[in-house]
Amino acid sequence: MSDRGTAARIEAVARRILLEEGADAVSMRRVGEAVGVTAMAIYRHFPNRDALLRAVADTGARELAEAWARRPRTGGLEERIVAALDDFLDFALGSPHLYNLLTSDSWARARRFPDDFRDGQGPPFSVVVALVEEGMRTGVLREDDPLETTLAVTASTQGLVQQYLGGRMSMAEPDFRALCHRTLTRVLDGVRNKPAVPPCP
Repeated sequence: MSDRGTAARIEAVARRILLEEGADAVSMRRVGEAVGVTAMAIYRHFPNRDALLRAVADTGARELAEAWARRPRTGGLEERIVAALDDFLDFALGSPHLYNLLTSDSWARARRFPDDFRDGQGPPFSVVVALVEEGMRTGVLREDDPLETTLAVTASTQGLVQQYLGGRMSMAEPDFRALCHRTLTRVLDGVRNKPAVPPCP
């Protein structure tokens, strides 16, 4: 098998373990045993465990962003932001271990705001940045820093998801999703471009 094929198999096995059990379960020895190579052989393709996790995270983030980008550009801006929220919730609640790796697990090569989110380095985040920039360009949203505004729009949902996945929300999934929608509406109300109120006569 080619080096490229072996690297792809190593990453695929690491991803499967992560999806089923979480990042802590991913070890070079366990991945090597499942692939049929020694742990030392893995280091030819990935210099350390963090590099392997980063590859898994990069692939997951890229796939998520590509799925979001394939959505038809129909409807108004806020309607498309809400559709992105639904896609995000499908991903976060459907693949919680991968979601945690991408957003909250602490590991050496994890992306950090804001430096690692400029120029498309955080693919799913960049999809929302593009929507926010469109909103500012068309006057739907107030002119502001696009990265920080996107952080404001997304952070509340991420926080809610962390609480839900951690068992801190006593509600069924449909009710939780509805709460996320209401919260997003409240956040968008805060960044929407409102007409100036004329002074009282």
